[in-house]
Amino acid sequence: MPWIQLRINTTSEFAEEISEQLEQSGAVSITFQDTYDTPVFEPLPGETKLWGNTDVVGLYDAQINTDELKAILNLDQYSYKIEQLEDKDWEREWMINFHPMQFGQRLWICPSWRDVPDPNAVNVMLDPGLAFGTGTHPTTALCLTWLESLDLKNKLVIDYGCGSGILAIAALKLGAKRVIGIDIDPQAIQASHDNAQRNNVDDKLELYLAKDIPDNLQADVVVANILAGPLKELEPQISKLVKSYGELGLSGILATQSSSVCSAYRIHFDLDPVVEKEEWCRITGKKK
Repeated sequence: MPWIQLRINTTSEFAEEISEQLEQSGAVSITFQDTYDTPVFEPLPGETKLWGNTDVVGLYDAQINTDELKAILNLDQYSYKIEQLEDKDWEREWMINFHPMQFGQRLWICPSWRDVPDPNAVNVMLDPGLAFGTGTHPTTALCLTWLESLDLKNKLVIDYGCGSGILAIAALKLGAKRVIGIDIDPQAIQASHDNAQRNNVDDKLELYLAKDIPDNLQADVVVANILAGPLKELEPQISKLVKSYGELGLSGILATQSSSVCSAYRIHFDLDPVVEKEEWCRITGKKK
């Protein structure tokens, strides 16, 4: 069946309120989209991340009276657009647009419904969905490329803020002896466990909520793809997890935030030049 789509341009301050109004007016689905397609950090588990210039998009049954809808929502106060959408198999449409992605020379992240491009490569099977992290965001891509560049054979790796488990699973498939995933959200722990099972590496992956991290835990490699603020606040805990001369990789950091994060970690690490990708960056270094 065809649909009517209403797109209202607003800001993050009013987006939630408008979303509630659309729901009350009969919208069958509501999404938030960045007006200017600016990269947005993957939200923390349970968080709805909005940005400066936001479009709130509501989908309605095509039989809805648009004149009544305009009146109910008082649309004249907004910049908006109403259009009819053709009927499609939306799930299939979405699946068609999700392709295997390569990171570095050997590593591929592949959705389950696509053929593996190179059977001899290091292939991580991961479907996008409720899991937090699928490789599409620049910060995840930066971390995956860094892990692919390391010699992880017989190494212990910690994925701090494991989300979907994508970095942990990639590390195991790249040769790590064991990986420990840590997160604050039980949903992330479950997602990491499930994805590790699908990739047949669950026997080498240990998962902990942040509050349950074992004492005196240290690893050869620690990767943390979270926000800049928490990275700075958690510097004592994260730095302690890295062995002497161990490797650290941090992302989830806007390029404009890199200097402050570097300042927080420079006391314990010899840092490499910052690597940037689409306004985001990665900070790496070796523990002193």
